Amino acid sequence: AWKWAIRKRIWDLLEEKNIAQFPRPVHHRIPNFLGAEAAAQRLASLDFFKAAKCIKVNPDTPQKPLRFLVLSTGKTLMTPQPRLRTGFFSVMSKDTIPPEAIRQSCTSAGVAKYGRPIALDSDIKVDVIVIGSCAVDINTGARLGKGEGFAELEYGMLRMMGAITADTLVVTSIHDEQLVDDIPTSKLLRHDVPVDVICTPTRVIYTNTKIPKPEGIYWDLLSPQKLAQIKVLRDLKMRIEATCAPGDKLPTGPDEQLPPLAVRVEKELLRAGGGRG
Repeated sequence: AWKWAIRKRIWDLLEEKNIAQFPRPVHHRIPNFLGAEAAAQRLASLDFFKAAKCIKVNPDTPQKPLRFLVLSTGKTLMTPQPRLRTGFFSVMSKDTIPPEAIRQSCTSAGVAKYGRPIALDSDIKVDVIVIGSCAVDINTGARLGKGEGFAELEYGMLRMMGAITADTLVVTSIHDEQLVDDIPTSKLLRHDVPVDVICTPTRVIYTNTKIPKPEGIYWDLLSPQKLAQIKVLRDLKMRIEATCAPGDKLPTGPDEQLPPLAVRVEKELLRAGGGRG
């Protein structure tokens, strides 16, 4: 409940101050915000970004400018299939994309068209992880997403693959109004992913977080409802259990009521002759 109170406060604030950008309303989303391009440019100016060869970026709208910068600067972009329901991760580089299609490739349709799907046993190294956020604690690096847990699951699967380590930088781009100072670290669960670096339209914050990063998938926290949503997790669970002693199974988390999805008002705009922003 405490997480949802903070999320709602931030979603309401972004809407009330008209900082929120399309798609709106931003409730139950990684909120798009005024200045997302500036935050992306600030992140792309950092030395660790320039040195990285492969960067994993979440598929949400506010990070679209960053996905473009990853591709346009010649790096490999890794991005998950939306909600992991249709697959796992895809990778892309501008060498395999027509120059005029680089911007389109930063959308979910572009990923489906130009991305190369990878498997759980793929040998790949990710240098930087970018995740979307609803709120981040400026003092500790504690982060809240939109409440569906996909960033945590993606991080856990990458750890299990050996694609990342605890030292891999986790970065987020948000508006300054999404910075908070009241996320209680004592209430975080062991699958919650903290961030090392926060980029806003106006500044860069190195959190020096002391919060441990997840070491993999915590099956005892994964509800049957969430597992039913994500085929790649079911496949991974079956693969691990196949190596166990007969009768041994991985633990299952408690039942949960999955959070509501965002209102998809953009579909109504498209039907009315509008378009995506």
